[in-house]
Amino acid sequence: MRTLATTSPSFDSDFVALRAHADEVDLNITNTVADVISRIRAEGDRALIELTQRFDRLDLTPAELRIDPREIAIAAATITPKLKNALELAAARIEAFHRTQLPSDLHFTDAVGADLGVHWTPLDSVGIYVPGGKASYPSSVLMNAIPARIAGVPRIAMVVPAPDNMLDPLVLAAAHLAGVNEIYRIGGAQAVAALAYGTPTIRPVDRIVGPGNAYVAEAKRQVFGRVGIDNIAGPSEILIIADAKNNPSHIALDLIAQAEHAADSQCILITTDPVLADLTAAAISDALRTLPRAAIAAESLRQHGAIILARDLDEAAGLANRIAPEHLQIMTKNPQYLLSQIRHAGAIFVGPYAPTAIGDYVAGPNHVLPTASTSRFSSGLSVLDFLKRSTIVSLNLPALAAIGPAAVTLAEAENLHGHGRSIRARLGTNEL
Repeated sequence: MRTLATTSPSFDSDFVALRAHADEVDLNITNTVADVISRIRAEGDRALIELTQRFDRLDLTPAELRIDPREIAIAAATITPKLKNALELAAARIEAFHRTQLPSDLHFTDAVGADLGVHWTPLDSVGIYVPGGKASYPSSVLMNAIPARIAGVPRIAMVVPAPDNMLDPLVLAAAHLAGVNEIYRIGGAQAVAALAYGTPTIRPVDRIVGPGNAYVAEAKRQVFGRVGIDNIAGPSEILIIADAKNNPSHIALDLIAQAEHAADSQCILITTDPVLADLTAAAISDALRTLPRAAIAAESLRQHGAIILARDLDEAAGLANRIAPEHLQIMTKNPQYLLSQIRHAGAIFVGPYAPTAIGDYVAGPNHVLPTASTSRFSSGLSVLDFLKRSTIVSLNLPALAAIGPAAVTLAEAENLHGHGRSIRARLGTNEL
């Protein structure tokens, strides 16, 4: 990993270069995804089947796109008791945390007698994308499906690629546990397009959530507006702020845990202690020797990782807000002081015993988080992503008489005289 020091004259330019990969746009991906979406819209199941054969080497008929509910139940019954217990613990904790997010309807009567309020209702349908292929993520099934179910979404459709007809039973078991039985063995941009626009076999949904590769992220970007989306996920990120009183081996493993996701993941340590920086770098080298995904993690750390030496923790907090990371770990003597200065982060883990990895599975909060500095304006997945709110206005004649004249004045100022007449007619006067 490269080492940067904030005292270096070139630090600002080096820091910008370090973060530049988050802004990269691959026009080849953009164009490819646009072509895929166009084909799905024009050809429906035929294009979906042809693209699935091309990319996943899987020959399907329209009837085989959807996984039989019996196959889901069989998969759920075949996992080991240890895995079943782990899934159930994760599901219970995710559900308990997300139930606290359910909002209440609002109603009040204001000073003029107007009854005003907010009414929350669930979406009619949601599509969940679950990655497949190189890695299998049953945890993503739980993180996406459980909040949707808590919100009251009546239809949850899931897509998961099955390259070479290989599909992890654990993913199906997680879906079964989360109450999802509409599952399609498709992936990539074509699956996102099918969820957004529908095909003869797959009904369209109202919102698409869940992580995927660069093609999936680009497809979600391109279908946004036709459907809602959670976010446009980029490479996984972790930022750790640590002082001298920490175990460098733990920090090294926390960085590696995110680096092993993919070679484009970004892992950064900010510390005020040069000795901790050196010890952590050495610990990373040692840990990589026995890691099954060492090649991926090493590439990530070499290309996109960094150790930054800061003057003090206040400067570290400022850098953290500039990065606005997906995951932030605070490992300092007084973490609450540093926490009070953080404005932008997808999820924050406080103290030496709260590694980011625990949040990926069983902590309870969602692991679908904003990346590429988008935590400046967005948040992680929650129950609110599966709800929408309607405002309510109820007026009696005295209330309309109290506020109507001002509305007429504004309507006429905007040259929208029909608006004004709509109000005047109820007040029974031509002049106000």
